Amino acid sequence: MHKIDLKMLIQLQDIVFVYQLKNAEDIKWHTRHHSHRARQFELHYFIGGEGHFRVGGTLHTVQPGSMFICPPRIPHAIVARKTDNPISYYAVLFTIEETSEAGELEAILYRTTSKPPQNIGFNYRFFFEELKERSRSASSVRRQAALYQFISFLYLIGDGDIPVGEPGNIHLEKALDMMQDKVFDRLRLPEVAERLGITESYMIRLFRKKLNITPMKYYTRLKVEAAAALLTDTPLAIYEIADRLNFYSEYHFSRVFKHYTGSAPSMYRNEQYHRQAPTGETHYDNQQDR
Repeated sequence: MHKIDLKMLIQLQDIVFVYQLKNAEDIKWHTRHHSHRARQFELHYFIGGEGHFRVGGTLHTVQPGSMFICPPRIPHAIVARKTDNPISYYAVLFTIEETSEAGELEAILYRTTSKPPQNIGFNYRFFFEELKERSRSASSVRRQAALYQFISFLYLIGDGDIPVGEPGNIHLEKALDMMQDKVFDRLRLPEVAERLGITESYMIRLFRKKLNITPMKYYTRLKVEAAAALLTDTPLAIYEIADRLNFYSEYHFSRVFKHYTGSAPSMYRNEQYHRQAPTGETHYDNQQDR
């Protein structure tokens, strides 16, 4: 039996999650009109909010569950506004390899992009979160698993067969949504488990099995991601960010932030300031340009 090397099919280059696109600088960056190089596709999956998505010359209304796959060289942009219901979405940037093995998958993707955008439903938040976590793992096995997941997803979507999630994932979906909605509050494990109607031990097992992390460590990391956005996009002082995200003190926030990012908040802010790229109608050719 001929064994196909998954790396001969696609390369996963970047997976990001954007929560509630409402900050002016965030909107300026994430709504830039851009396209990607040859053989490079970008998938957007919207999980909440109101807005539009422009692909080429067509403007589509964004709804929770909407999925768009943009082909190479086609300009596209999110059209978001500062509203009471800002957009949240996942974006996956990937490249189809120039090999005979990848030809069928590339053809499937082009057939998919020629059709109207699909609505795959509300229950894929965990799928894309798990994909993001595995693709960034230090473990080559988990990174390979991410490739299997994503390639299978693309084939099934291309065949019109919406994949069905595992039964236990509904608890994770709800937990992820709750933690993200309460990122500026202070959640406790017993509170989350009680709201979900499951035991704390079962919730811990689910997170460890699926995301290789405990629930509260995941929640802390969400806070760090929110802090990183505030450091990059706002002039808020570090103590104000610590207070807004409900850390016990500025010292506690700085210690946790450095643990997860490797940089102190002030250093991170300075580094990101110097890395910011110009926005506008530009063609981006690699993941560093995103």
